[in-house]
Amino acid sequence: MQTIYLREDYIKLGQAIKAAGLAESGVDAKFAIQDGLVIVNGQIETRRGKKLTAGDEVLYKGEIIKIEKLNQSLE
Repeated sequence: MQTIYLREDYIKLGQAIKAAGLAESGVDAKFAIQDGLVIVNGQIETRRGKKLTAGDEVLYKGEIIKIEKLNQSLE
């Protein structure tokens, strides 16, 4: 499982997949999402612009990406 820490209120799904290193480019992430290969909170998600917030979980390529809010103490 990987964790992405948010500095802002959200991260877009395509950006999260790329940031986790599960897609080499935004284009790769876009096609994986459009092809229905990405699950967000137990549901197939086909919108790469889907906003992920703290508590969301993404499943792609057998990997779980957990979205967390960045703690001030971690900065």
